[in-house]
Amino acid sequence: MDAKLRHDWFRGLMARAQQAVPLPTAVSHPCDEISLRGAMEAAKAGLITPILVGPEKKIYDVAAAFSIDISGAKIESTPHSHASAARAVALVREGAAKALMKGDLHTDEFLHEVTAETGLRTDRRLSHVYVMDVPAYPRPLLVTDAAINISPTLVEKRWIVQNAIDLAHVLEIPNPRVAILAAVETINPAMQATLDAAALCKMAERGQITGGILDGPLAFDNAISLEAAAEKKIISEVAGRADILVVPDIESGNILAKQMRFFAAADAAGIVLGASVPIILTSRADDTRTRLASCAVAVIMAAHG
Repeated sequence: MDAKLRHDWFRGLMARAQQAVPLPTAVSHPCDEISLRGAMEAAKAGLITPILVGPEKKIYDVAAAFSIDISGAKIESTPHSHASAARAVALVREGAAKALMKGDLHTDEFLHEVTAETGLRTDRRLSHVYVMDVPAYPRPLLVTDAAINISPTLVEKRWIVQNAIDLAHVLEIPNPRVAILAAVETINPAMQATLDAAALCKMAERGQITGGILDGPLAFDNAISLEAAAEKKIISEVAGRADILVVPDIESGNILAKQMRFFAAADAAGIVLGASVPIILTSRADDTRTRLASCAVAVIMAAHG
């Protein structure tokens, strides 16, 4: 898609983040081109002050092989990826870093240290949000959870929703419209996603979820298209104009987010919520642009407090 058709919301996001002080960030195992370049480009953009945590020789070898300037960056040398994750978390606990960034290691290995007893847990459930700028959609769109919670229970979905709403507020999306997605827009006892959606909406009515407007179950088309919602005669404050899409499980969320990235030319930022600091979590296939946007979201979160 022509770059002229891209929205400028992400450019505004970057500009807002660049007004803040660069965020000291522990980058766990940046031992491939994409993760190391992403960290250093974010530093160059004034978003973060990276602490590169990984095998020192490997980091220097990658920098030399791909002409990445790491001069001035602090390196915390570790023997392997597991140690990199542990040391990155420790740097946050020591106060040397105010955010985490995943490098070239598996998400499970990375988050194991975050959720350990000596990690960065809070009373909230961890959840992942893709903040997306979709050229064909007139507003930013948050998709959750596409990376952490595999098959979330109702209680876990409650936290997934609340985390996303709170992030929307930080991103200056007041009273966000939250669409709880399913395959259909009616309650079907044979489809757990529809039952969970109805329960989540009732929880919002009772004050167990606050700060947003919930509706569901809604099929994807009814959530993002006013025309589709009208065709189904759905009367809703959310249908056709959702700010947040809550998916039934990790598979549907992952597929949806990546379809929007690769088929709809969406810009995306990946962030983990619910820990004591922002966690920048992107796919190993994500480009530098995505990593910069993810850093920008983390900076705004940290500045918000």
